[in-house]
Parts: sequence; C-alpha cells; structure tokens
Amino acid sequence: MRQQLEEQRARVDELERQLRASGVAAPANAAVAAPAQLERMRGTGNAVADTGQAQGDAAVGRPPAPRAPEVAPIFETPGVLTPRGKVVFEPSVQYGYSSSNRVALVGYTVIPALLIGLLDVREVKRNTTTATATFRYGFDNRLELEAKIPYVYRSDSTVSRELFTGTAAERAFETSGKGIGDIELGWRYQLNDGGVDTPYYIAGLRFKSRTGRDPFQVITDCQTRCVGQNVTGTGLPLDLPTGSGFYSVQPSLTWLLPSDPAIFFGGFSYTKNFKRNNVYRTVLNGDKELLGQVDPGDVFGFNFGMGLALNEKASFSIGYDHNSVGRMHQNGVVIPGSVRVQLGTLLLGYSYRMKNNRTLSVSVGAGLTRDTPDVTLMVRMPFTF
Repeated sequence: MRQQLEEQRARVDELERQLRASGVAAPANAAVAAPAQLERMRGTGNAVADTGQAQGDAAVGRPPAPRAPEVAPIFETPGVLTPRGKVVFEPSVQYGYSSSNRVALVGYTVIPALLIGLLDVREVKRNTTTATATFRYGFDNRLELEAKIPYVYRSDSTVSRELFTGTAAERAFETSGKGIGDIELGWRYQLNDGGVDTPYYIAGLRFKSRTGRDPFQVITDCQTRCVGQNVTGTGLPLDLPTGSGFYSVQPSLTWLLPSDPAIFFGGFSYTKNFKRNNVYRTVLNGDKELLGQVDPGDVFGFNFGMGLALNEKASFSIGYDHNSVGRMHQNGVVIPGSVRVQLGTLLLGYSYRMKNNRTLSVSVGAGLTRDTPDVTLMVRMPFTF
C-alpha cells in the first residue's frame, strides 16, 4: 500500500509540473486527491472522509444528497427511489419450491388405535418460476412510478396412496400452467430528507390487476361438483392458474436508518383483496359449479433487516419477511377448513455494481413456517437510463 501511495504522489507531482508549465495554478485540494483515491481503492473511504472529501465538497458548494442510501435488495419493494428523469428497467427471475404432506382420514374410529374406513396420504411438490419485467420512472427525487409485468410457469406433482384398500400402489397426478401473471402498478414517495442516524420514510401504494389466468377458469377434476356432499373426482385442477383471480390494493410504509457502517431497514404493508360475486368453478365437460360470493382474506405484512456495504461496489443484506393471511369467506361464511396462515421467510442477499448503470442482485429465502415455500431464489439486474 505504501508503494501505491508513492505512485499516486508521483502522479500528483507530475500533474502539478504540467499545470505550472501551461501557466495554470494547481487545485487547492490536489494534495488530498491521492490519499482519497487510495482509500477508494481500499474500498473503505473512511480515513479521508473528514478531510479530503469534506474539503472537496466545500470547494464546490455541493449539498448532501437527500435520497435514501442504497442497500442490497432482498424484499419485493426496493428502498431507493429512481432519480428524477431516469428510467429503470429491471428484469428478474424468481424460483420457488415447496412441498407438503397431507393425511386424510375418511371413516370412524372404534377405539383410538383402530380406524375403519379410508386413510389417504398425499404428497404435493410445487415448482413456480416467475420472470418479471419491471419499469420505474422518477418524476423527481421523491416520487417514482412503477409497472410490473410477470410471466409465470407453474408445475405441481401430487402423489397419493390410499391405504387399507387392498393395494399399496401410488398414484401420481401432475399438472402445469404458464402465461402472463397479474400486472401491477404502483407509486412510492419519500416523505422526508433523513440523514445520518435519522430514518428515511417512504410511503407506497400498489394496485394488482386480474390479467393472469383465473383460478376459477381452469378445469377441475370433478364430473359434476367439487364441494358439498357426493363429491365426484379428485378436486385437483387439470391445469394451473397464473393469477390470483382478485383485485387488490396494498398501501405500505418503508423506513431506512443509516448507522455507519450498517443500514437498518424495514416496513409494514396491508393488502386488501376485493371480493367477487357470482363466481363459478369450471368442472369437466364444460359444466359450471356455482360458488356464489368469494371473499379472500386480507394480508398484513412486516419485514426488517440490515444492510452492510462491503466496498463501493458490493453490499450484503439479511432480513426477515412475515405475512399473515386472513381466512377466506364464501357467501358471508368462513369456508370450512380455512384458517389464518402465517408465512415467515429468512432472506439473504448481495448486490454487486458492475457498471454505473447496471447492478446484479441475488437473494435467497428459506421458509420458516409450514405454509411458506421451502426455498425461494431471485436474480435481478436493473438498468438505469
């Protein structure tokens, strides 16, 4: 490092000689240029933060930027707004895998150790891949608009075995679906300037459409009906939907607290899913089964985490994301078997700035509750124009 410092000083001396030869005075802060550059090469920039950088900023009279600090993104909503007049195009790919086991008892028990009837064991493995094109535009340094267009590919494999029926054969039921998902529109606004040891607050509002394939439009493996008595069929879809089938609005509040060398961040959100009337389910032979009014549960979510800048190009983040999904209602009554679901995910991510207008971000999530996907992996690379 001493040799590099000497080389930097030699370059500064050479620059001063050239300026004197051309009759131009050397800049006042040239003496700190070499140490500042050396610290940037080290990836810290702390040793001269109070000397060279401060003198350089004072010389040109440049005020500190009011924008929130940048961290490696691990949550769905980023924490940094798009600069004024800039357009960000962010392609991303997310993969999720989940597996679950279900045991259904159809019969009655004479004594606790004796079951008379049917024991149905099902194992479900689900793979979901979502490719998303996201566009953001900054109206000013405080306000941005966002549009998100997803393309979804899903595949489910269900392995079931009916015990106590004289056979031990397993039955496999596989289905898949692909197509455009639910397009989303949103805006985010930075409420204050923030600063060192002062949090930044960013308010957001997101609207989700129903452009994806409706869950009630896909054909279900039932001959006449899938609910109530005398159910005919497995009740499993022959192909999978790519959308939720409901409009929703999500207000949110995000906060970021710089505390050198780390940045603490988090947020709260509430998703309101709007109910639908006169809903029909599609069954075999093109028949329709009336479900009536369907009201999905609303979702309350929160998250928190910490980001750390490793150097001027790389950063690392760790966080936790939690969503509480309410019970679903049909015709004003809670659907039997519908309970509040808790989804908790531990997230790790890193970000590397490849060029001034290109950043590679990778995050991985591990499900901490039974209903959460076992693993999620997301790769995104935003481009700024």
